[in-house]
Amino acid sequence: MKFYSYNKCGTCRKAKKLLDKYKVSYDEIDITETPPSKTVLKRAMKAIGMKKLFNTSGAQYRSLKIKEIIGIMTETQALDLLSGNGRLVKRPIAVDENRITVGFDESEYKEVWSQD
Repeated sequence: MKFYSYNKCGTCRKAKKLLDKYKVSYDEIDITETPPSKTVLKRAMKAIGMKKLFNTSGAQYRSLKIKEIIGIMTETQALDLLSGNGRLVKRPIAVDENRITVGFDESEYKEVWSQD
């Protein structure tokens, strides 16, 4: 499993702690240095929608005025933007061959990742 996170993000640390508790094996990837691929982002977009895939609380989301253009942005434009700038992506993203979660919800993590 790949776990895209940011070490200064408290939500990411909570998610990681839960994965460790469930003894889930993962490769941790710094989302700010290595954003998820377009393939992973497409899967995430399919799961939660394009708007929810953006880190709306991030400084870059505000400085790039994404809120103003997201309504007219195409999926391709969003994927190009997100795959090129991990700070714009909602985190953490946990993904394996069959499952994906975006953001952190304890009950969702328990349901999805504690089955291993």
